[in-house]
Amino acid sequence: MSRLYVYSRRGCHLCELLVDELVSLVQGRLDVEMRDIDTREDWRREFDVRIPVVEFEGRVICQYTLDRAAIDAIVAAHGAAREPQ
Repeated sequence: MSRLYVYSRRGCHLCELLVDELVSLVQGRLDVEMRDIDTREDWRREFDVRIPVVEFEGRVICQYTLDRAAIDAIVAAHGAAREPQ
């Protein structure tokens, strides 16, 4: 399954909001991996005040707020079929 990466940090309210919306949008179709920027110096240098950042295949898809259209396009192109409910 394809994977989205979310760069964030603990206590970031914008990060929590974005992740909640993102997970509900891609659930069962794409994996979401959280990356705490405070655990690696290179991530902290790159993303310090730009979080949250969503990355897919090495490309920044959105930052600060979720770009639903961009995520929908990724799901359409790379997402696994959603299991029947």
